[in-house]
Amino acid sequence: MILEIVSPEASLFKGEVTSVTLPGVDGSFQILNNHAPIVSILQQGTVSITANSFEFSKESANLFTKVSNQTYTLAISSGTIEMTDNKIIVLAD
Repeated sequence: MILEIVSPEASLFKGEVTSVTLPGVDGSFQILNNHAPIVSILQQGTVSITANSFEFSKESANLFTKVSNQTYTLAISSGTIEMTDNKIIVLAD
């Protein structure tokens, strides 16, 4: 599935991922391939991204923390998420 993370300043990440864990207002939740369509509000916390490979722009690379070769995290203060047709869009602050 495709994940795109956008902030008010720039596009932070776009790529093929295997899973995403997000800080929802009612608790953390994970999205996997072929997840049902969802729209949710995000609270302050950490977005965890798992993928086979990562490519970050120079401008956004310092915002992500490497956990392992296949997992990176991104701290956010709030945001929204929409998942449809195996495409996840995260609007993050």
